[in-house]
Amino acid sequence: MSAGRQRGSSRRTAQQYDPLGAMGSRPLAVVLGAGGVLWASLVSLLDRDVLGSPTLSALTVLLLAASAVVVISASSPFRAPFTRWAFIAHVALLALATVTSAAAQWGPDRSLVNDFMVLLSAVGVVAVAPYRPWTDLVVGGIGLAAVNAATGGTVAFVHPAGVPVPVAAFLAAAPTLVLTAAAAVFAHTFAGLAERVQIRAGSYSVERAERDGITASVQQDRSTILARDVAPFFAELRTRASVTDADRARARDIADGIRRVMVAEADRTWLEYAVRVAGDAAATVDDPHGLAAAMDADQRTVVRTFVRAVLAADTVDPAGIRVAVAPQDRASGGSPPVTMTFDVAVADSDVGIHRAFDPYFAVLRVTFPDLDVAVRPSSLTLRFSYDQH
Repeated sequence: MSAGRQRGSSRRTAQQYDPLGAMGSRPLAVVLGAGGVLWASLVSLLDRDVLGSPTLSALTVLLLAASAVVVISASSPFRAPFTRWAFIAHVALLALATVTSAAAQWGPDRSLVNDFMVLLSAVGVVAVAPYRPWTDLVVGGIGLAAVNAATGGTVAFVHPAGVPVPVAAFLAAAPTLVLTAAAAVFAHTFAGLAERVQIRAGSYSVERAERDGITASVQQDRSTILARDVAPFFAELRTRASVTDADRARARDIADGIRRVMVAEADRTWLEYAVRVAGDAAATVDDPHGLAAAMDADQRTVVRTFVRAVLAADTVDPAGIRVAVAPQDRASGGSPPVTMTFDVAVADSDVGIHRAFDPYFAVLRVTFPDLDVAVRPSSLTLRFSYDQH
């Protein structure tokens, strides 16, 4: 793997390579977050070594709850991708909860079982493994392990309980270090494998899809002309003894029609071909400047998949689909970003539309972070932008 690819795999996440897989793993993040809050609450109430401070115990639970809310909210496919600021907030809240948990039960630590923050810090790193690159996971995990080691070592130093200070610090940090390593290996390996597969299969599939789409569309148009105009015209000529001026005029009209079709074929973008191949010519594509061609291979693949899904839906009439592509206004120099808008008439309720197309929205959200989805009964509107490559 080249250095460029290595840098790319360190930046991209499992969520960006496999949005549907990340969406499927989100319930696990929800369960881990809620379970951690419940466990911390029960241990704080029923099973601590010393009475401690109820206020600090309650603050610890609130910090854990806030951390869980951050993860649950940021991991939503409709807020993708999971931002670095959300990850930083998650780690910071866990670190604060670790400190307040130790302060709330300040005293001899006679049972490691009720030191819930030692394990919850580790689980907190694993919960976000599909959403952040491995470099972020390593930095965040080492930071949490350091906080755990500092708090565990400080408690053992001030209140000796038969465990040497270095051992207490190591035991407090070990779960976070081990699970951080596992999470980082998963994120790095997944990103590397996904990138290699995407580079080999993605470019090939895009080129092949475009070639097949163009071929199918050209064949369909030319077959229509041959069957509707050319074949009947030649059949009539064979039955006549001579060619009249009317026949010559009709031949010119047919030739002009073929020429117009060929010119239209040359001017069509891959998006227009994708719409025609996936559905029919009833759908409208308004791209006067041919800006759909500015998309990269990944973006084309995602949009083509959505087009096929929409046109294949029983509740969608191709005549009710309009795609508009236009450049954004920008005062500075350079090529302005492009906005693509899908307006789709859907014979279904808003709940039914979400049920049918939510997985595609999740994939689009990762590819186009500014995706705006408006779902109303019998209507679906998508709007997103991309740079000209």
